[in-house]
Amino acid sequence: MSIYAQDDNYDDNDNNENLVDQDKKEELVRDAKRAKKAFIENSKNMSELFDSAVGYVIFPNVGKGAYILGGAAGNGVLFENGKVQGFAELRQVDVGLQIGGQAYRQAILFQTKNELNQFKKGNYSLSGNASAVILEKGKAKNVEFNNGRAIVTMPKAGAMVEVSVGGQKFEYAEAKGNWK
Repeated sequence: MSIYAQDDNYDDNDNNENLVDQDKKEELVRDAKRAKKAFIENSKNMSELFDSAVGYVIFPNVGKGAYILGGAAGNGVLFENGKVQGFAELRQVDVGLQIGGQAYRQAILFQTKNELNQFKKGNYSLSGNASAVILEKGKAKNVEFNNGRAIVTMPKAGAMVEVSVGGQKFEYAEAKGNWK
């Protein structure tokens, strides 16, 4: 089973504590760790970037669909020093000539503590000029930090012409309890 933001039942007025249902968090963490391995396998320098980042958030299952008006959604896990620190939600709305559906993984690696802290404040967004490196199976690419972060996507399934990250908004909630 995959975890999608659109599957979650939470109240927007609940201080973001329940971005991800409690019973889905363990599966989401496992999916995020598997996605990290897939990113590393498909890029020659991702391991180094994960190691040098002050933190990173991984969205292992983002669903995107469009027919003129499009959108994307997914849940993710924020890691600092290799440990779960919190959970996040990604939302995106697109308007324009587009059609199709797609599933992909996305990771945002934070180069600076300041950029990480901006994300952790909640209501973080990527502007229209933010770009991501798209990793495709068997086509290794070099990924670099830009403006304090590196954004990487990896298609999983579907048929859409592109994956854009501009216009994405994120919510964040600290993890409660002890996570591995």
